[in-house]
Amino acid sequence: MPFRKPHQTADPQFIKKNNTGYEIKPRGLNIIWGNDLRYWKITSDDHAELIQVSWLEVSGKVVIEGGKTYKVKFDVEVKENGFGWDNTPVLVMAKIGKKGAYLYKEVKLVCNKSQTIPDDNESLTITVGQQSNDLELHFGLYEVWSGKWKGGLVIKKAQVLQIN
Repeated sequence: MPFRKPHQTADPQFIKKNNTGYEIKPRGLNIIWGNDLRYWKITSDDHAELIQVSWLEVSGKVVIEGGKTYKVKFDVEVKENGFGWDNTPVLVMAKIGKKGAYLYKEVKLVCNKSQTIPDDNESLTITVGQQSNDLELHFGLYEVWSGKWKGGLVIKKAQVLQIN
């Protein structure tokens, strides 16, 4: 039996650039344990559904323009039978360049609810310097600190939107 990598690597054809920024479908994201059906599955509507993990790490990157400000967000849902999210915040994080410092927002997920995270009141914005040499925006959704098993999360899409 051939070896299959356990982690999903982003497929660029699922990253769509438009006039407001980027829309990234789950297949356009790196998902730790994403190729292991014990932990994740891709649904018929192209969403990524978390079965169970103790290490949530979903990340991506896009090319951006210097001198602009961007907002990073994820459209997600925690199913009715979701577990492990009580008192366990997730972090939406972003940085400019591979060696940049992360900015982040802490978010509480609610079972049986669709959410855009972070919401517009707590948006995660990141400004790129006009003279920046590294124009890759790295971003992700993380919960790797609690060690708690969690499941029932559905990732519908990620967005990187230019706001100026």
